[in-house]
Amino acid sequence: MVLEQVLYGFQVAATPANLMACFIGVLLGTFIGVLPGLGPVATISILLPITLKMTPVAAIIMLAGIYYGAQYGGSTTSILVNLPGEATSVMTTLDGYQMALQGRAGPALGIAAIGSFIGGTIALVGVMFLSAPLATFALRFGPPEFFALIFLALTIVTSLAVRSTLKAIIVAALGLLAGVVGMDMDTGMPRFTMGIRTFNDGIDLVPVIMGLFGVGEILSNVDEKMKIDLLNVKLERIWPSMRDWVESRMPILRGTAVGFFLGLIPGGGALISTFASYAVEKRISRHPEKFGHGAIEGVAGPETANNAGAQASFIPLLAFGIPSNVVTAVMLGALMIHGVEPGPLLMTQHADIFWGVITSMYIGNAMLVVLNLPLVGVWVQILKIPYRYLFPIILLFCMVGVYSTNNNVFDIFTMFFFGIAGYLMNKFGFEPAPFVMGMILSSLFENSFRQSLVLSDGSLGIFFSRPLSAVLMTVGLLVLASHLLTWFRKLMATSPE
Repeated sequence: MVLEQVLYGFQVAATPANLMACFIGVLLGTFIGVLPGLGPVATISILLPITLKMTPVAAIIMLAGIYYGAQYGGSTTSILVNLPGEATSVMTTLDGYQMALQGRAGPALGIAAIGSFIGGTIALVGVMFLSAPLATFALRFGPPEFFALIFLALTIVTSLAVRSTLKAIIVAALGLLAGVVGMDMDTGMPRFTMGIRTFNDGIDLVPVIMGLFGVGEILSNVDEKMKIDLLNVKLERIWPSMRDWVESRMPILRGTAVGFFLGLIPGGGALISTFASYAVEKRISRHPEKFGHGAIEGVAGPETANNAGAQASFIPLLAFGIPSNVVTAVMLGALMIHGVEPGPLLMTQHADIFWGVITSMYIGNAMLVVLNLPLVGVWVQILKIPYRYLFPIILLFCMVGVYSTNNNVFDIFTMFFFGIAGYLMNKFGFEPAPFVMGMILSSLFENSFRQSLVLSDGSLGIFFSRPLSAVLMTVGLLVLASHLLTWFRKLMATSPE
């Protein structure tokens, strides 16, 4: 059964339009991964308007290609510049750059690309076999279970915030509030619109995402006056030696397992996977003192884990309609804009999207190996482009893209408003990702809450009277309480007596 569906998926992915979308996605993803400061979220946000002219299958194939393609490209700057091109490549800088200083930049880049290919490919097998059972299981979910699942996802995402957990909770709450702006589904009355007619249909997702992650990132990078000092090395040999293979084979397998399982967890995905993989490799190594001084295991494990985590994060998105990180949240928004609702029925109602996207990742991973190994020299030259020449072009692209979505000038003002908000968030330690997660999930969160109260005649006990929703709610409340308690203790410890 699965084999037949996979073959059908390859038929969908192998059409000329979808192959081109896949190629453009992985090429742009690698390019953005190489350039420090942008990242896949900003790129997907900027290119979101273009996908509106594409079929839903081609659009998601391209956006997915950007996501996992950036995991490949980010290793180039980490190894050659000691500056992560993407957040998931932070751990690669520790040993990758040291290898480059020792004249081994080629093997470092080679094992990063090959490890990413192996990790992504194996993870895709897990995606194929786990998505269907999870989607069948999700059919048992009623409104209380979906409310509890979204609540748990939001609490985990905020608790895994890189900066302040409390600030992440505040931002997520603001995102939920922004998501309910517009006409009330029950009464038909406008709410929180501030008298702005454009907001009667809700705040458009495209200018919000482009503002927070496109314009906001540009303003932050300009403010930091980013300077790149490119390491002058000759890449004479890319293919790893036999000794490199022996030292890397187990880290690659362990990185695949770590990345895959953490990718399934809301808030996990590629970023958390890299930290976990590096910690695992250092802990079990017979020579932990080598880590941070050019250990190839410190490159192979995290680079494999980030790609495996990126592929695995599609399981909760496609099977439950719940994004596990901000990138998949933006993809959820793209699907919704195209009129496609991810979730348990996606496999039957939109089988071409489900299997076409999954099988396109096999093709995309193969394309990335071909692109990354022979074209390393090209990516090195791209690193020399001054950022001051790039950001005006990107800004113009944002303005044209957001206007072309609805042909509404107000969307441009909305984009710049959220762009300034994104810049200020970064400046004062507030992460924009929980805002987008909250805004996208707000509608489902509210509807499932209302439907649950209708079923229970207004009693909140329904969330704890059904076994599955009770478990999800309890775990979510414990996670939330533990982090609020930690924050309160820190506050008491720092307050004057």
